Amino acid sequence: MRQRPPRYTTAKRWLVAALILMQVRVLFFGVLKDLTGRANDLLKLPEHATLADVVVHYEDLNPRLSELAASIAISINQEFAAADSPLKDGDEIAFLPPVSGGGSDSGSGGERGSSSIVWEKIDTQAVLAKLKQSTDGAAVIFEGVVRDNTRARRTLYLIYEAYEEMALKQMDALTKQALQQFPIRAVSIIHRLGRLEIGETSVLIVVASAHRGAAFDACRWLIDTLKRSVPIWKKEHFEDGAVWADGEPFPDGIAKAEGSHSERPASK
Repeated sequence: MRQRPPRYTTAKRWLVAALILMQVRVLFFGVLKDLTGRANDLLKLPEHATLADVVVHYEDLNPRLSELAASIAISINQEFAAADSPLKDGDEIAFLPPVSGGGSDSGSGGERGSSSIVWEKIDTQAVLAKLKQSTDGAAVIFEGVVRDNTRARRTLYLIYEAYEEMALKQMDALTKQALQQFPIRAVSIIHRLGRLEIGETSVLIVVASAHRGAAFDACRWLIDTLKRSVPIWKKEHFEDGAVWADGEPFPDGIAKAEGSHSERPASK
């Protein structure tokens, strides 16, 4: 005969249920999606829970996350956040592995700066023609192109994915910062998602200015910063398998999941 569980077990269950006052949505991207076996999850939390509680919950379920914590960034509602950040009901939390910048068309930006995420082929000449003006003395173009090999392994194609809403916000911020930091007139950033074949353009940056030096400097800064901070990842498909590309470390100013510990309970 099946034994009835002790009364204290039932009481504890009711106590935990009474503490649950919020529910958050959790997203996983890139290699973390493969590691956890899920792209998203719903997590119930008690009042006064912080981001650290979410981190500890998934580290308990997936100990490998603890080993990667020093390189994982986490966001709340599409903004990078520290472990002690408080949570509220309905928040969207994302676990973000190091990015490798390099279903609809989305774009934003002002007259001098624009950024967009697309799923179709990028037309570099069309973007250049739209951006250039008669006052410009230089227009610098950077194209990230899919090559046919990585570390002596033949590449068949790449798959790019992104936390689209957050990626677009980060790209918008980069264009604004570039316009403030460098003496340039205009800038455009476009990143493509989905399957890309060999030779196709994954990311395009065009910078227009009166002088070439500023345009070169801004273009280099934009691609280097994009590859370190914008949540876009690529999966490389080879003849003998597939792997998520190693990302570059997040900048020092972005808090990591490492050291995010708490004793508050979370439940599914």
